[in-house]
Amino acid sequence: MVDVAVIGAGVAGLATAIQLKRRGRESFVVLERGDDVGGTWRDNTYPGVACDVPAPLYAYSFRPQPAWTHRYARGAQVQEYLRTSTREEGLAPHVRLRTDVLDASWESDDDGGVDAGGRWHVTAATPDGVLRVRARVLVTAVGRFGAPHTPEVAGLDGFSGPVVHTGRWDARLDLRGLRVGVVGTGASAVQVVPALAGVAEQVVVFQRTAPWIVPRGDAEVAPGERSALERDPAAVAALRAGLLAELDAGIAARRRHRPALEALRARAREHLAAQVPDGPLRRALTPAYEVGCKRVLLSDDYYPTLLRSDVALEPSALARVEGSTAVAGSGARHELDALVLATGFTTSTPPIAARLHGRSGLALAQRWAGGMTAYASTAVPGFPNLFLLGGPHAVLGHSSAIDVLEAQVEHVLGALEHLRRHGPGARPLEVGEAAEAAYLREVDALAADTVWDDGGCTSWYRDERSGRLALLWPASAAEFRARNARFDPAAYGAAS
Repeated sequence: MVDVAVIGAGVAGLATAIQLKRRGRESFVVLERGDDVGGTWRDNTYPGVACDVPAPLYAYSFRPQPAWTHRYARGAQVQEYLRTSTREEGLAPHVRLRTDVLDASWESDDDGGVDAGGRWHVTAATPDGVLRVRARVLVTAVGRFGAPHTPEVAGLDGFSGPVVHTGRWDARLDLRGLRVGVVGTGASAVQVVPALAGVAEQVVVFQRTAPWIVPRGDAEVAPGERSALERDPAAVAALRAGLLAELDAGIAARRRHRPALEALRARAREHLAAQVPDGPLRRALTPAYEVGCKRVLLSDDYYPTLLRSDVALEPSALARVEGSTAVAGSGARHELDALVLATGFTTSTPPIAARLHGRSGLALAQRWAGGMTAYASTAVPGFPNLFLLGGPHAVLGHSSAIDVLEAQVEHVLGALEHLRRHGPGARPLEVGEAAEAAYLREVDALAADTVWDDGGCTSWYRDERSGRLALLWPASAAEFRARNARFDPAAYGAAS
């Protein structure tokens, strides 16, 4: 029996665990299905993988990292930061690796009435057999990038060569001298394509939709600058705050404020024009939707890579596979030896939702059959003492998600403090339907008339079942924190 069970040992799960450890008030366990902590940064090891927000923003505010070697941290460095945080914060005794949660069900102490107590009963598979955990509070921190999306392409299963997803890279895969097809042109693709060029004999990029790209401006951080930051924690905090404010200012363009929108659009178009000569390739790389509707990508070398003689842009999606032949939507046929799927993740139907069962026995997946919803992006009616990190409306389309996740952790800590103050007999915290409905109205109002709402694109921010921007927080990180970091017992039908 523990006070808190956390599912997932990625960025969000470790943030929760660190704060629980520092409080020293609650017993807790972290259940992680992988063989290491890190989540996204453990799983994504493809060539060229790096963070796509400035490195100072990809560290916890309560565990600053002054020693990043580049303006944008490499994936392995982020993973090492998370490993180091786990070790130095003393989390190892609390983390159970290779522990895959099969079911988590709420069981009331009596007839299930609103005044009933209760516990979460968690069942997980481990190498040593079944693990059962009882917890007063359950926190899911499984992230949005845990289930790679494989497109439905006829014949893909019969492709004659290796097929690998960027989210499940095989370190043993040797692509030297091979003809490689890369499917997709999103955030992973613009990193992996330049890394494969010159290694593979040929790279063919299958583009369904052209992305908006702006300069990355990446560079090595000079050793002297790193040393200065290591000696001055206040400077690290100031740098982080300044960068967060700078990125948060980007919300103006997403809200269609002029001249911010025109400036962002012009910056992207100028970047394309500066790197790709006028002609068919530039036209194929020019997006047909409003800038910002999908996440704006950062790259200094993607466009130049497409100009190489050993790299080809196929300006249509992969339609089908016939043995070693990849047939594009345009009808073009490409002979390939390997396929790299940079096709994103299943985000609006997280697998964990089918394994969580609330007060009535209803699975969260059933609750979300019509689309993902949550109050404060964190709690769901019918699921007492359950808090979701990185769930509905907890993605930023313009900045780092860590600030959002930290705000959610603060919300959870507030809930735990409420339960502690009211003692063992405290009612479980279950958010009301009215509170969730009011929150969703607020979010929908924020999303109205933004580039995400009507920008002429289809993105993973939108839940295909409801049509809502169910993944995205359509405002600034500062606004998310102001709205959601504070725990409000009234929304949970509880006295303060």
